[in-house]
Parts: sequence; structure tokens; C-alpha cells
Amino acid sequence: MPHLGSTVHLRALAAATLGARPAPPPRRTAPGERVVIVSASIGAGHDGAAHELHRRLLASGVTVDRFDLLDLLPARIGRAVRDGYHRMLVRAPWAYQRIYNSTERSGGGGPLARALLRTAEDRMLRALPADTGAVVSTYPGASRVLGRLRLAGRLDVPVLTYLTDFSVHPLWVADGVDVHLAAHAVPAAQARALGAHDVRVAGPVVDPRFRPARAAERSAARARFGLPDSAPLALLVAGSWGVGPVRQVALELRECGAAVPVVVCGRNEVLAQQLRADGIEHVHGWVDDMPGLMHAADVLVQNAGGLTSLEAFAAGLPVLSYRCIPGHGLTNSAALDEAGVAAWTQDPAELKDVLCDLIDGPRGLLQREAGFGLFASAGQGPADEIARACRNAGPLPVPPVPVVRRTRPRSVVRRLVATAAVACTVWAGAVGTAVATTGSGTGVMHAIGRSLDLDDPPHPDGPHHPEHHS
Repeated sequence: MPHLGSTVHLRALAAATLGARPAPPPRRTAPGERVVIVSASIGAGHDGAAHELHRRLLASGVTVDRFDLLDLLPARIGRAVRDGYHRMLVRAPWAYQRIYNSTERSGGGGPLARALLRTAEDRMLRALPADTGAVVSTYPGASRVLGRLRLAGRLDVPVLTYLTDFSVHPLWVADGVDVHLAAHAVPAAQARALGAHDVRVAGPVVDPRFRPARAAERSAARARFGLPDSAPLALLVAGSWGVGPVRQVALELRECGAAVPVVVCGRNEVLAQQLRADGIEHVHGWVDDMPGLMHAADVLVQNAGGLTSLEAFAAGLPVLSYRCIPGHGLTNSAALDEAGVAAWTQDPAELKDVLCDLIDGPRGLLQREAGFGLFASAGQGPADEIARACRNAGPLPVPPVPVVRRTRPRSVVRRLVATAAVACTVWAGAVGTAVATTGSGTGVMHAIGRSLDLDDPPHPDGPHHPEHHS
């Protein structure tokens, strides 16, 4: 991945023979002012948060390395993880919802997902520089790997998790993680309820280009994107993959008449073609200037509650959650609504009234104020907490939780690799869920197999690594 500084190193590690005896973990020197951020290139929310944390930490004088957890999984499973999750959202969203619910009830993923994550532990340790002062995760699977290393006494520097979602699935709260950082009191309370001990509200991390626009900037942005000069505009986003009932929402926006739909399809070129065939006038694929497009809009309509929502808050744009994708899309929208920073309607009959209230009414004013409140604290937010943990950490006690280790025969590892493309499909998502869990049922497994369609040829462009969409 071009934007990850240590990708070559990680891929060399991932290419190691699965059955080879792992090298002993490096002997740690005294912790230095170096932070390692571990994310995952699934969608863009996790990588987007990692990118901004990286920028802020560098600005505060801290050395930063960034790794992708998917590069640490054996036998190129990372791509299968990413593609399987994508295909499930597109082809079998009902199955994703059922698995999400079952893992939420059971408190986490199943044994196969845990076994898969254990294969990354030694690679993770070897990837960490000897002068690492703290490790930060922006992805649940990475938190699980790092937490186990802390519990086993193999990692003696602080591990912090930055919660990129507004709702907190049980997999976000990993035993062994020292600090959980949340954007708001609502996700902080959810993390505490799930057993996280040290939870701090540190605010969101958003690119500074997302800020309120002056009237002249608004007009210039509309002209640059070829948008109407005076009509109210509803910016419809569906993540970097363009998933969910986007066509239906675009048509409903047009028909209700409250605002002109402006649709961002991300990498989904088929969706863009369909929308143009439907007569939707303003359709965009991949957009590099998302701050400018938000400056042009009057309201954001979203379906996942990810990074794009936080960017809209920073830009002073009211947010409406509507026809959300399953799993984290629904829970994030509920949490955003509870926090008072975004509206959430599930009734199409209310769409016009809610949009009008957000664009020109008191509800929009209240939400703008609440959104700005997320960024009210001075400083670099989560980056300040991370830098302090890095600079102040002395030798850390190992949490007194026993870890039972078993040696797995090479044949077992091979079987794990062969089946992981199916078993970790939902684990790959925003919460890192797993198929091997209670209550999923064989019908869900068959649906997952169909959604993966493992005989499909690879995408000609290879895996996607978006920066700005969630």
C-alpha cells in the first residue's frame, strides 16, 4: 500500500513460510518517542483515522510507523478478508446483519476468527521497531492481536485503541488494551459497559480541510463541480464501495423535492452508470476533493455512520442517516442520533420534512452546534493522549490474565488458511465480526459462500485503498 511506510517490510514478513519456527521477539530498548499505528485497509474509515493520527503525531514531534493488519495475515488472506466482506454487503446484507447480531449477543467472534488473528501475533512483534513507545489500533482485529500480546507479557509498551465508530461492538473492547479513546461520550459509555477500564473521550480525528465554508467558497465549489448555484443540495454518500440501496435513496431524494441529490459512488462504477441511466443529473465516482463537495452541499445523507459523518460535522453540514446498511450502519446511526449530532429517519414519509428542517429549520442549527461541539477541545485530541502515553510510559505491569498457548500442526494451519476466506468475511467489517459464532446457522454459511463467489476473477485494479470515504 503506497501510503503505508513499512509495507515492504510487512509483506516480507507475510511471505514467511507458515510452518517456519518464529524468530524470538526483539529485545526492547528503552521506549522512545515512536508510535506505531495499526489499521486495516477495509473501506476507508479505519485507514482515514490512522492517516490523520499519523499527521497530527508527526506535527507534535513523534516518529510514526503505520502498518496494515491485513499484511500480517498469512497466505494473502488479507485480500480474501476485504473482498469477502465487500461481497457480503452487496450480495447478502441480511446474512451480515444476522451474524453481526449473533456476535453482539455472544460478546465477540468465534474460535476460527481468534485462531486466524493468532497467526498475526509473531509477525506483529517482529514488525514493531525496538524503540516503540506506544502502539495504537484503529481496527478491532488489530486490538485483539495487540491485547493478547500485552496479556502474554510479550509487549511491554502501552496499547491504545482509537474507536473509529460511534457505536461500539464487543469486538472493539479487547482484553489487554491499556486505553480506549472515543470521539464522544456515547461510544465511551458503550465501551465501559462492555468492560473497558480506561476509556477517555478525546474527540474525533478529521483532516483540517474539513471546515465551514464562507459564502464565496460555497459558490466557487458549486461552480467547480457543475452544481446549481442556488438550489438546496443533498450530498448522498455510501462509503468508498458505494454499498446499500443508493439508487433507491437517490430517486426518493429527487421525488420528495426537498433538495437536489448529488451522489458520490466511490469506486462503484456500475452504480454510477445506473444512476445516470435513472436520470440523476449529478453523479460522481471517486472524489479527491471531498471537503470542496461538502462546502457546496446543504445536507449530508449517509448510510454507515463512519468517517464521512465526522467530516461533515467539522464542515458544519447537518447529517441525515437514512436506509442504513446492516450491522454497524444501523448501530452507528442509532448512536449518532442518541448523541444529538445526526438525525435518523426510517420512514420514507418523513424524508421531505426532515430534510427541510435540517436545511433551513431549527433542527439543522442544533445539529450543526452539536457537531461543532465534538471539536471544541483545543489541541490535537486523540493524538495528544497518544503522545503523552508514549512519552510518559515506564515499564508496564503485565495484566494478570493467564494465556493458554497450544502448538498447532502445520496441517491445521493449512486448513485454517483454506477456509478463512469464508469464515472471516464479516469479521473483516467495521467491527471485525466472525462467522464462527453462535446462532448463525447453516443457512447463513451457505449465503456467505454464495456471496463470496470464490471463482470470480480478481478485480483488474487490485485491492482499493481509499483515503477520504468511509
